[in-house]
Amino acid sequence: MRVINNSSLLTVKNISLTQFKNYTLRRFSFRQRFVGITGRNGSGKTNLLDAIYYICFTKSYFSSNESQNTQYHTPGFRLEGVLERGGQDHKVVCTLKEGKKEISLDGEAYERFSQHIGRFPAVMIAPDDAGIILGGSEERRKWLDGLLSQLYPGYLEHLITYNKILQQRNSLLKTIAAQGRSQDALLDVLDAQLAQHGKPVFEQRRAFLPAFIQKVQELYDYLAGRHEVVNIRYQCSLLEQPLERLLAANRHRDQLLQRTSGGIHRDDLLFLLDEHPMKTSASQGQRKSFLFALKLAQYEVIKNQKQFPPLLLLDDVFEKLDQERVTRLIQLVSRPDYGQVFITDTHGNRLQAAFEHLPDDFQLVEMEA
Repeated sequence: MRVINNSSLLTVKNISLTQFKNYTLRRFSFRQRFVGITGRNGSGKTNLLDAIYYICFTKSYFSSNESQNTQYHTPGFRLEGVLERGGQDHKVVCTLKEGKKEISLDGEAYERFSQHIGRFPAVMIAPDDAGIILGGSEERRKWLDGLLSQLYPGYLEHLITYNKILQQRNSLLKTIAAQGRSQDALLDVLDAQLAQHGKPVFEQRRAFLPAFIQKVQELYDYLAGRHEVVNIRYQCSLLEQPLERLLAANRHRDQLLQRTSGGIHRDDLLFLLDEHPMKTSASQGQRKSFLFALKLAQYEVIKNQKQFPPLLLLDDVFEKLDQERVTRLIQLVSRPDYGQVFITDTHGNRLQAAFEHLPDDFQLVEMEA
């Protein structure tokens, strides 16, 4: 276990929220490595975690609709955070005004928001994460893409470009259906561009998962307190043939469907417990153990890649896990190789009891009713 030097930690020192969700104007300062956030339901605990996530990812963890991130009856919001990394302070400002969003780092506005991803890595664990297991394939792709985007800057650029070209191709397929006129030459160009940007995304996804599942297995066994074989099976049509050939083979079908039926945008991850689909065969406790193992393995991978630990944001975990799993989780995140941890709970005394072994490294933030 590598002990993290405090000077190499990534920490949030303070954050100001203006017209963000339920906050009119509020500033929070964080002094310790472990920050408990307590208050009644509806007091803004999760919204504060989401604000921290936002300044790391330039978007909300919970809502892609910016109007839902803006206080009711206001034209926009502003988030300003000071984060320390490697002993140096950095100021991140995120503003939304009349539908226009701007993100700046140390006074310099980004031309592309994707340039910010990975600078201040973070991992969120929240109740809604159950959708990664129980929801559709889009939820699992979104989780995997979020992880790989923090690790490999080029990955996100390829993914963004692929999705733009995919929209153009789907629009062209609709035009062909409406006009009844062939557009094979233009489809050839778009297919070549899709293959150019889809291939590196596919290769990164495929190469990443085998080693990653080993970390998930270790953490699952630890949290569950017993050994059960878990696995992640990557499902992608490119495993059988290159994207260029797949698009060519599906072209007639795509024209009938008026959409692109094959490609990396259709990938899925099959989560398995003892070779059975976890979605249908695992108990609620087994799914929770797997989900936390998945997210904590994500944390470990980012930490090893970046050579410093990301932020860990834990929302309402005491209500979602039994006492044994909570105890194991707190023991794990209390290790000296973990970084700054934010954790919410409705009961402040429960947070204090959980971190009573670290009295000088724990701060309790109490929300106003």
